[in-house]
Amino acid sequence: MPRTLIISPNWIGDAVMAQPLLRLLKDAHPERPIDVLAPTWVAPVWQAMGEVDTVLEAPFRHGKLQWGERRKYARMLKQRGYADAYVLPNTLKFALIPWLAGIPKRVGYKGEMRYGLINVMHHDDPKAPRPMVSFYAALAMPPKRDVPLPPSLPRPAMAVDEQALAQALVRHRLDPKHRLIAFAPGAEFGSAKRWPASYFAELARKLMAERLETQIVLLGSPKDSEVTAEILALAPGVRNLAGKTSLAEAIAIIARADAMVSNDSGLLHIASALNRPIVAIYGPTDPNHAPPFSDRSASLYLGLECAPCRQRECPLGHHNCMRGIGAGMVKREVEKVLLKV
Repeated sequence: MPRTLIISPNWIGDAVMAQPLLRLLKDAHPERPIDVLAPTWVAPVWQAMGEVDTVLEAPFRHGKLQWGERRKYARMLKQRGYADAYVLPNTLKFALIPWLAGIPKRVGYKGEMRYGLINVMHHDDPKAPRPMVSFYAALAMPPKRDVPLPPSLPRPAMAVDEQALAQALVRHRLDPKHRLIAFAPGAEFGSAKRWPASYFAELARKLMAERLETQIVLLGSPKDSEVTAEILALAPGVRNLAGKTSLAEAIAIIARADAMVSNDSGLLHIASALNRPIVAIYGPTDPNHAPPFSDRSASLYLGLECAPCRQRECPLGHHNCMRGIGAGMVKREVEKVLLKV
């Protein structure tokens, strides 16, 4: 039986927003198994998607061509019998793999000089980029200028089994009977995307003062240690799990959370795909480009004249796009998504 290969992006949020592409491919060929070649750190995201048959963890070092290793890996892929491949990263090195494997249909964006390697080539307009869900979903269709917008596409969807959820709660000593609110105060992209740590701390104090049994957990990677340390110093009752969970455990904890407060980050999009109540905080990025799709969600965005700048650091030095969103504003939205039915 022919199979489909998806080559995953390196970013967690992008992987989540690519899930509607898998839904469309499954609708077109329900009998065709879908495999995903993904970096180790992104693999748990794909493992939580029902359309995926097998996740193959990429053995390549980030940023390295590794020509010999790619040729060897391509020989293994050739034996799996792929009819088509969808190359989601825009780099040359990932487009090499399905070409070397002799996969007949190789779909992707123009990217990094990939003529010949990609033989069904799509184009995006850098001056008016497609929303991320549309960007990936378009690959299931013939290349064209106009693509469906997110409201007409399947929403990203992930699922966590009850056993994994229960194990994560036990391991990290979280009480399933008490309210659980998750904060994602980091942003891998850069500091411009981060709501100030002192604001997260103020929000935590307000929420815990109102309901003493509220459990607030910080989720993220070890790279967020400076931000989480500042929050803990200002709000001692918060639990820091950033860097202390695997991504699979973080996904399970988010699946149980009563609400999520997050910067524009991969964990935000995981919460969205798990259909959790979300308050998303945007500053240098456009919420229309990569919004949450939960039934209960709110996006806070001031839309300043300088935004969205899409820069890693605030180019003007004031960071007003995030500093202007107060803890009280966020708390009101948290209360709304918790109460909304």
